[in-house]
Amino acid sequence: MVDHERVASVGLRSKIMSAEGAAALVASGTTIGMSGFTGSGYPKAVPLALASRIEREHAAGNPFRVRVWTGASTGPELDGALAKANGIEFRLPYNSDPIAREKINRGEMEYFDMHLSQVAPMAWQGFLGPLDTAVIEVTAVRPDGSLVPSSSVGNNKTWLDRAQQVIIEVNSWQNAALEGMHDIYYGTALPPHRVPIPLLRPDDRIGEPCLRCDPDKIVAIVETCVPDRNLPFASPDAVAHAIAGHLLEFFRHEVSKGRLPASLLPLQSGVGNIANAVLGGLLDGPFEDMTAYTEVIQDGMLDMLVSGKLRMASATAFSLGPDAAARLNADMPHFRDKIILRPQEISNHPELIRRLGCLAMNGMIEADIYGNVNSTHIMGSRIQNGIGGSGDFARNAYVSIFVAHSIAKDGRISAIVPQASHVDHITQDVQVVVTEQGLADLRGLSPKQRAETIIRNCAHPDYRPALADYFRRAREHSYGQQSPSLLNEALSWHQRYVETGTMRS
Repeated sequence: MVDHERVASVGLRSKIMSAEGAAALVASGTTIGMSGFTGSGYPKAVPLALASRIEREHAAGNPFRVRVWTGASTGPELDGALAKANGIEFRLPYNSDPIAREKINRGEMEYFDMHLSQVAPMAWQGFLGPLDTAVIEVTAVRPDGSLVPSSSVGNNKTWLDRAQQVIIEVNSWQNAALEGMHDIYYGTALPPHRVPIPLLRPDDRIGEPCLRCDPDKIVAIVETCVPDRNLPFASPDAVAHAIAGHLLEFFRHEVSKGRLPASLLPLQSGVGNIANAVLGGLLDGPFEDMTAYTEVIQDGMLDMLVSGKLRMASATAFSLGPDAAARLNADMPHFRDKIILRPQEISNHPELIRRLGCLAMNGMIEADIYGNVNSTHIMGSRIQNGIGGSGDFARNAYVSIFVAHSIAKDGRISAIVPQASHVDHITQDVQVVVTEQGLADLRGLSPKQRAETIIRNCAHPDYRPALADYFRRAREHSYGQQSPSLLNEALSWHQRYVETGTMRS
């Protein structure tokens, strides 16, 4: 049920209208900045109404497409609905919607995959062009017109500042107790006026609890009561638990060597069942009083907060399955003191990641024997999702870790290959590679030493002999010996898969 009291500003109540009325204010060919990050805090009603309008326009023979910017991925009511209506001409900076993915891979939608920390600065610098409309979900509008953010912050501050007009969705499904959890920093600036960000610890608060917006720019307020639609995560399997075991042993070793404190350093973790397995392992492990400085708070991190093993978590959004989301909502006041949600230009800022010394753990599609990592493209050309924030953290982390199952598609694909078919993270940014087979600590190793370590520790036994044979022949016949490569074979495994459905020879 819609809670009409969520719009407490008397002056703004006159702008309440239907989602269809708000969607009518968006023109074809314009750029829309939408809230949302990993299925949390995205507008639900206006994008659906806009998709219906686009379908009607197309049925009448009228072209209608828009450019869409967000924080990261969203939900089916936004990316899915607009992509199904063939309404998205251009998309940035991250997508995980399957309908949009197919449009992109068929060349029917332009997609700019970029580091998440760079989106807001590039918007301010003008490199991305003008922003016509912002459509932002909030939890409430306060009497003074300030906006209580919902379950994600993302790029909302920048969209509200940069847009010519603003549409607000007030979603009363979002827990009113979210108010006070957010920390919106307004101190960023472009060169030459940029100053250091005064955040020294993950639990520092340096901003304000609410978003600001010029009330004259707000053209519509739409009241909704619709849940976020993050899908439930699959339970970690034996492979994910094996990967987690290798990582936990690595952390224990680093603590014993004095390279990590007993409470570790701030954790950053990508999304997925491997990440939840690692977090589950940390829950049962020896480390206490941990912190997180990451992009998203997922199910495993919530468990760690409840247990007390994780003292606090800083992020830009929630990425919770339905059960974990219900758990959060049922005890929001308790979690509000343990969680800080920030704009993604702060949660992902290289300056802060380097200063805090984050332990970055991210997934990958494949790594080559020298440690170059592909986290976005299947067989070099089909986009799967996007780089997200993994590059922000990998290059600046205290330790940069990438994880994957050693094989995929029932063994027809190896995650360790002679040469990555697409490179998102160069070898200099990759310090540790982990599969269920083992862990390769690549710090301080030359390229040839890295290759030997990755093949020995991380490759699946079905592919290890072929990788060793390739590396041996590359050392004999390569043009140079710094990173030996057989140019006529380096991508042959991928080509074989495309032609036959398997990388096996």
